[in-house]
Amino acid sequence: MLKPESRLHYTNIIKTEAQRLGFEQIGIAPAGFLEDEAPRLESWLKKGFHGQMQWMENHFDKRLDPTLLVPGAKSVISLMFNYYPPAKPNDDAAPKLARYAYGEDYHFVLKDKLKDLMHFIRTEIGEVDGRVFVDSAPVMERKWAQKGGLGWIGKNTLLLNKGKGSYYFLAEIICDLELEYDGPVTDHCGTCTACIDACPTDAITPYEVNATKCISYLTIELRDAIPNEFAGKMENWAFGCDICQEVCPWNRFAKPHQEQAFLPSLELMDMTTRNWHEMTEEVFKKVFKHSPVKRTKFEGLKRNLRFLEGEP
Repeated sequence: MLKPESRLHYTNIIKTEAQRLGFEQIGIAPAGFLEDEAPRLESWLKKGFHGQMQWMENHFDKRLDPTLLVPGAKSVISLMFNYYPPAKPNDDAAPKLARYAYGEDYHFVLKDKLKDLMHFIRTEIGEVDGRVFVDSAPVMERKWAQKGGLGWIGKNTLLLNKGKGSYYFLAEIICDLELEYDGPVTDHCGTCTACIDACPTDAITPYEVNATKCISYLTIELRDAIPNEFAGKMENWAFGCDICQEVCPWNRFAKPHQEQAFLPSLELMDMTTRNWHEMTEEVFKKVFKHSPVKRTKFEGLKRNLRFLEGEP
């Protein structure tokens, strides 16, 4: 067991280096079984709220116990990285992308930063066993961020930070290093129902989202045709959706990010409604070369655009 002064020193140098790499806030929680989450996850899956995301059914135990991902794990280091863009596309009437997809794919950008941080930890501290995660394994990232004091899980199920809002990527390092732990913060949603009231597809109930009704799921995860029941309700979202974030009062504190890799290209910012609907696969590959939008593929994006136009 490490001495308290060593734990504090290691914690401080890790947080300082993480901030140097661009992570705005870092919270640390002791690794252990998420007992309270087990019945919630099981209930959500039984309701079928995960839709075609069958991978959510896999590795149930690993989702709840980080020591199954990293044997001997003692700490879960959660990190927040701002992605709120400094500008919006020029044509307000054009089909919309979720803000997280304006720049390069965050999986690669943040994983590189996490690898640098892990290298720093091993260089400065010694042999530390650990793994880095960016939305890439069965890790309940919002729950760990909450336990690490980075915010609370709001009624829209996103992590909300009192001073910074919710336009943040979450990433984790699970390791066998004992550190100083941050306590959770309290829920500050209060009686607000802005996200629930604003959702055009009624996907949100307090602290739970039915993914099969969520515009993000319909435009990204769903591989079949978008059900007709959602016709006229998509509010021009072609990939993802930010409505529940746009109306959240805590996002009045959102400030533009400083990450070059997340800046949108001029081609994306200048795209008009006509450009979107006349897009060829060649243009798709050029504009979204390093973008998360590639996940839906060209045909998937065209399906979404046709649906917005009321075409079959």
